[in-house]
Amino acid sequence: MKKTDTKLYINFIRTLPILILYLLVLTGFDFSFFLYDNNFSFNFVYLIIFFFVLKNPNNLSYGLIFFAGIINDVVQNFPIGISCINYLLLCVIAAFIRSRMILPNFFYDWILFFIAVIIVSSVNYTVLTIIFEIPIKYGTLMLNAILTFLIYPVLSKIFSENILLAMRSEDD
Repeated sequence: MKKTDTKLYINFIRTLPILILYLLVLTGFDFSFFLYDNNFSFNFVYLIIFFFVLKNPNNLSYGLIFFAGIINDVVQNFPIGISCINYLLLCVIAAFIRSRMILPNFFYDWILFFIAVIIVSSVNYTVLTIIFEIPIKYGTLMLNAILTFLIYPVLSKIFSENILLAMRSEDD
């Protein structure tokens, strides 16, 4: 491989979390599926933010996450600032976990991710219902949080084996 091709590949791998995050918020795309007339979905943006802030915070800055929240609010027609609060709260929780963790452990990450999603969802839905009086279906939202929690191991495995491994090998 040429030196310029290697640099291009390294830069692409390093910016991949940002590209995925912005692709998701610009399109307003959520991963949902239908089963027996019910719409089940999970929040892929939460997974991206939590995983990369926890595992490799240098490639996903808080300013870019804040701006992604503003874009998400515009695209999803939410009150401006709601997604920013959610995303940055998720960043704070992930950064706190990263600073307190001595040895990385997938099971602890998974459980703490669920707690983080519950906290972020609670703040989100409290703000939307109390301040903006937007009606919320709590059963659907809890199911969304549970599905997001259940999808985390699969995406964590994919990200760990592919993206993080490539980032670490390029840093060496």
